Amino acid sequence: MALNDEELERYARHIILHEVGGPGQQKLKAAKVLVVGAGGLGSPVVLYLAAAGVGTIGIVDDDVVSLSNLQRQIAHLTPSVGMTKTESVHQTISGINPNVEVIEHTLRLTEENAAEIISGYDIVADGCDNFETRFLVSDACFHAKVPLVSAAIGQFDGQISTFKPYETAEDGTPLPTYRCLHDKAPAPGAVPTCAEAGVLGVTAGVVGTLQATEVIKEIIGIGESLAGRLVMYDGLATSFYELKLTWNPGNPLNGTG
Repeated sequence: MALNDEELERYARHIILHEVGGPGQQKLKAAKVLVVGAGGLGSPVVLYLAAAGVGTIGIVDDDVVSLSNLQRQIAHLTPSVGMTKTESVHQTISGINPNVEVIEHTLRLTEENAAEIISGYDIVADGCDNFETRFLVSDACFHAKVPLVSAAIGQFDGQISTFKPYETAEDGTPLPTYRCLHDKAPAPGAVPTCAEAGVLGVTAGVVGTLQATEVIKEIIGIGESLAGRLVMYDGLATSFYELKLTWNPGNPLNGTG
């Protein structure tokens, strides 16, 4: 997908990178990314993907912008309060990069619509705030063979990984699924929401920016994938640590049971 003169200037700092260059930028332009959740994580993801020149960004969210969102959901502005989050993000993206096609999915993902929506995209960035949707997105991505970059935050901490369970590791075993990380949702009330426990706004920015980075890497095909690895962020200690994720043969997606 050729770049015009305006795009060559806009993305000049990408194009001079050996790992990106013109071919990498063309891959970004041709890519279709679905962002699940236009909140704390989804906001930096869509801003950086739009600025990077991702050609099509789909946004899934059924909520409206409230004043309490603005402390961390940086894709929304004060005049957007009361507007649907999908429309608000659409306006922000258009202001950043009018070359990006934005598709609004102003709805909640369900078993009835998830597969159809996700199958229309090349990669998914999930920043939703509930386990039910995370499992739903993970399962739909597995069946559609679509890479999933999943992240979550709480208070001062966050985590991120990439899931490509339809591929195999070097030892021939399948790569892990999200269900290898969490085999089932925690009991109701076991994990407090941001509304209940609070969250430092910039935590979403740190983790969401990492999430956008991993999406871009997967699109271009550069660097080392986070598939099979879980990166944890501790904001109070300003530290990162990594856990190896292994395939669980008992998981219901690519397990042996």
